[in-house]
Amino acid sequence: MDSLLQTDIKFLPGVGPRRGEMLLNELGVSTFEDLLRHYPYKYTDRTKFYSISEIQAEESFIQIRGKVVTLEMVGKRPKQRLTARFEDSSGSIELIWFQGIKWIQQSVKLGVEYVIFGKPALYNGKYSIMHPEMEESSKAEQVAYPYTYQAAYPTTEKMKSNFLTSRVIHKLEYQLLQKVYGKIPETLPAGLLNTLKFPGINEAILNVHFPKDQDSLKRARYRLKFEEFFMIQLGLLRQKNWKNRKIKGFVFPRIGNLFNRFYAENLPFEMTGAQKRVMREIRKDLGSGLQMNRLLQGDVGSGKTLVAMLSMLIALDNGFQACLMAPTEILAQQHYQTFSRMLANLPIQVKLLTGSSKNSHRETLHEELREGELDILIGTHALIEDTVQFKNLGLVVIDEQHRFGVAQRARLWEKADGILPHILVMTATPIPRTLAMTLYGDLDISVIDELPPGRKPIRTVHYYDSKRLVVYEFLRKQVALGRQIYIVYPLIQESEKLDFKNLYDGYESITRAFPAPEYAVSVLHGQMKPEEKAKAMDYFVKGITKIMVATTVIEVGVDVPNASVMMIESVERFGLSQLHQLRGRVGRGADQSFCILMSGFKLSKEAKIRIETMTRTNDGFEIAEVDMKLRGPGDLEGTQQSGVPFNLSIANLLTDTKILEHARRVAQEVLEQDPLLESEENKILVQQLAIKKREIKDWSRIS
Repeated sequence: MDSLLQTDIKFLPGVGPRRGEMLLNELGVSTFEDLLRHYPYKYTDRTKFYSISEIQAEESFIQIRGKVVTLEMVGKRPKQRLTARFEDSSGSIELIWFQGIKWIQQSVKLGVEYVIFGKPALYNGKYSIMHPEMEESSKAEQVAYPYTYQAAYPTTEKMKSNFLTSRVIHKLEYQLLQKVYGKIPETLPAGLLNTLKFPGINEAILNVHFPKDQDSLKRARYRLKFEEFFMIQLGLLRQKNWKNRKIKGFVFPRIGNLFNRFYAENLPFEMTGAQKRVMREIRKDLGSGLQMNRLLQGDVGSGKTLVAMLSMLIALDNGFQACLMAPTEILAQQHYQTFSRMLANLPIQVKLLTGSSKNSHRETLHEELREGELDILIGTHALIEDTVQFKNLGLVVIDEQHRFGVAQRARLWEKADGILPHILVMTATPIPRTLAMTLYGDLDISVIDELPPGRKPIRTVHYYDSKRLVVYEFLRKQVALGRQIYIVYPLIQESEKLDFKNLYDGYESITRAFPAPEYAVSVLHGQMKPEEKAKAMDYFVKGITKIMVATTVIEVGVDVPNASVMMIESVERFGLSQLHQLRGRVGRGADQSFCILMSGFKLSKEAKIRIETMTRTNDGFEIAEVDMKLRGPGDLEGTQQSGVPFNLSIANLLTDTKILEHARRVAQEVLEQDPLLESEENKILVQQLAIKKREIKDWSRIS
């Protein structure tokens, strides 16, 4: 019966080659099954009929019975329209068409009773309905399914202009269900359906398209949403089970001299409770005999780097090498300087490898790495080059992991012979809990949810451009106090389409407002040569320059404790996650830090929400939740390359969190009883997972 569902959609009566091509191009619908899974996004109660005299302006949609008494063309092309006067016993209303006029003229009959459905509009004291749905009353009553809750389907403007409307799709769904109802193969085990009291797949599909009542619709939608989440969670958790059984890890039993000396002599501050909790979780992983696959989430400035360093010291104490891969040279350089400074008095060899490393440096580094003389290697994607070979790589740390593709990450841990190294991936981009469950459901997740002691919350304020002189005066006072300032612009060069401040113009205006020699201003952007970037950063780190004018190249990893002000120009141009990352570049010292958001007066609704959120809270996880609501889960930075199925057909990560949690609990229960899904009853789940895996090429998060 699967072959019936895989029939080309063009063979469904009412579709044909032309409509079939449009369904494929516009909606990705190519088979009968695709159309069945093209779910409605809303429903309208079609049991209620209004009389024309009852119509109110606040009504969203109405349904009325009556007759067309006049039909005439009004105006001249291209603004020509077709109008009709539609009457019932209580009054009249105007119907208007701007498209499909010729077809309407030919098909609409005067004096025949119609059922009209549409959205009323009030203009000059009179009601009208534009492009209403129309059906002769006699035909509407003959339709085999009752008009209860009529489904509305996602369409595109191109489809509508070619008469492939939501109403037409509704009729196509009816045609299709006439053919396949009762023949759709079940996708969940019978035992699970009974336990959860779910309707079968045929009943669920019928009631999601043609619900007989509110309860049937609710049950159908819950089952279908649950199933989408359940299959994702089952695939991720099953993969995790497989890894735990098949992929062994190096055992690091010792906490040795290097770790203990660092902890006693070099620790810069007392670790927070959250850092200690995460270290206990990592130590347990490293001693388990299984490969660690752990995601470390922590807001900007929460101390993830220290946790990574302590984890590396455990690897070194047990005779292994460790490496850290960062997405940019600036961040890799920053990590290298931090590690070199904090490990200076310990017998540990740390080196840096980036795309701009010189050949002579590379040759020495490669030899030391192969011989085991180099303990910790820090670098960019240069670490995955074939020439980079470790003697005994035991731990891989990846910073801001979403910036690397799956294949890039995999090439790094494949450098270990035999047993794969332990993996710790870090992100300072907070991930909403529901998204983390779906993105990283096969990983163990640790969260550092405390800031180190002594850190003051960053004060965030918003100013319009008209207050620029006031802001500049504040910046001068900060420089006079010995502080340093970041000023960030969204663009490097002027764009004709985007009327935002750009870096070059900004640099000129800043140097005029803050002239040398009293003020030293530097510039940093992604198109500079590596040595120029390094020089600009070095000057700022050493305090030689007081103001750094930059693009978002400084978004991640730049750590200058003396920098106390982050000023962001054209704030409306930035996403929430990016704004939060930029704000995290200040607030790293003991002084009060500030984030100043500058904008023009014309702000979109979303821009106002982003600004309000930034000025209200410093909580990265709260910000991430707002960001996901604004942009949707599939648009969040990094999720598009993750290999996770964000093309959910009916479930929604924003609104269906309880269903997701329920689905994950049930998936865990199924796998507790049958870890590898080997029972006869669970064969159906294995088949469904295989189908999903063909649709989603790579479900793997880490290895």
